[in-house]
Amino acid sequence: MKEKLIIFIIFTLSLLMFIPLKVSARENNTSDINLFNENEGEQVVQVFNCCDKKVYITQKDLDLMAKVVYAESNCEPFEGKVAVASVILNRLKYPEFPKTVEGVIMQKGAFSCVNNDGTISAPQSEDCYKAVLEALNGSDPTGKAVFFYNPQIATSRWMKDINKENVKTIGNHVFFTAN
Repeated sequence: MKEKLIIFIIFTLSLLMFIPLKVSARENNTSDINLFNENEGEQVVQVFNCCDKKVYITQKDLDLMAKVVYAESNCEPFEGKVAVASVILNRLKYPEFPKTVEGVIMQKGAFSCVNNDGTISAPQSEDCYKAVLEALNGSDPTGKAVFFYNPQIATSRWMKDINKENVKTIGNHVFFTAN
């Protein structure tokens, strides 16, 4: 099953070569336009351009994103899963956040599902991988949000009190940007 999923992911990502590209999680100083680039022994795929920099996604990035999507939005509608994946990608566009998918996910306090030792105790479901791929293909139901929370269970005063812009509710989560 996992082999079929990996083949599906690679095939889907290969289709990105024919789609207008948008952002970069891993910088590459070459102008190589091949879909797969060898970088530190890993296969990476350029997903989008942002701010004149390319973003690259590895299999590890896909796995991490699928785990976060599962842990943060497993009981949410599919649109909510895509929205969580979109928040991760949207953060890559802002200088306040790390410039890699792994950096965004592992940033201290960024996602409640990341344990203190940097692990995420969540499986990677096929539905979550599909949501990640949809976000990578450009779907963003949040309208470029970089934060989200569930107001019914959130314990962070910051999330509740901050001045929110571009607010959108999807399932039980509120997605937004901040001043």
